[in-house]
Amino acid sequence: MKISRLHRLLAAAILTSLFVPGLGATEKTKSEPGAELTVAAAADLKFAFDDLVKEFNEKNPTAKVSITFGSSGNFFTQIQNGAPFDLFFSADIEYPRKLAEAGLGVDEVFPYSIGRLVIWALKSSSVDVKKLGMKALLEPSVHKIAIANPNHAPYGRAAVAALKKLQVYDQIQPKLVFGENIAQTAQFVQSGAADIGILALSLAIAPQMAEAGQYWEVPLDAYPKMEQGGLILKSSKNIEGARAFRDFVLNEHGRALLKRYGFFLPEK
Repeated sequence: MKISRLHRLLAAAILTSLFVPGLGATEKTKSEPGAELTVAAAADLKFAFDDLVKEFNEKNPTAKVSITFGSSGNFFTQIQNGAPFDLFFSADIEYPRKLAEAGLGVDEVFPYSIGRLVIWALKSSSVDVKKLGMKALLEPSVHKIAIANPNHAPYGRAAVAALKKLQVYDQIQPKLVFGENIAQTAQFVQSGAADIGILALSLAIAPQMAEAGQYWEVPLDAYPKMEQGGLILKSSKNIEGARAFRDFVLNEHGRALLKRYGFFLPEK
């Protein structure tokens, strides 16, 4: 009888561990949408994602989304080296494609926007960017021109391409100063460390910068199409949460919000 009772107690303990949170359910919890989610996002998404994450958290109160903003090229290298991100939103869709080809992704690479370039300066600047356009860079009062580092920032590569296409690169090249990413590039101009900058439209029209600055949009045919895309990473401990956030960004409401921040959306 004692042995039979011991067996029943052991069986009950095993069943309890399968259904009580924190015991046998550890692996399941890691994949629930409400678990912590770490996202690597291109710096041009800063203002748009601040709003998107806030709304996502309101609809998913148990979710904890942690976003790191930076240059897409640096994230690409970090992810290759095992950085613990669940989801990657890149300013250049080629980076997620390369990660997928290397077997580091889950599901398909997804496009989420088309980026655009602008020339931006403070409203207090003596340079009338809206009137002068690209010629604003050639003004004698402009001594430093900020762009993102073209070695790892897609917006930096696009800026160099535009400067060369519009035949001003050789003239202004000595004046260039490089931000680590497009957000830092914007800070250079905002702070006065640079007189003018070539930035993402999404930053220029965000309320925080729109109040302080003026901009002129660089013609689309002056630089390669900036298709932006993302990927859920195979190393993720919260794949279902990553899918939930991806789908939230790509749904009708998310796309409308991105559009308000100047992201021209790819065709579905």
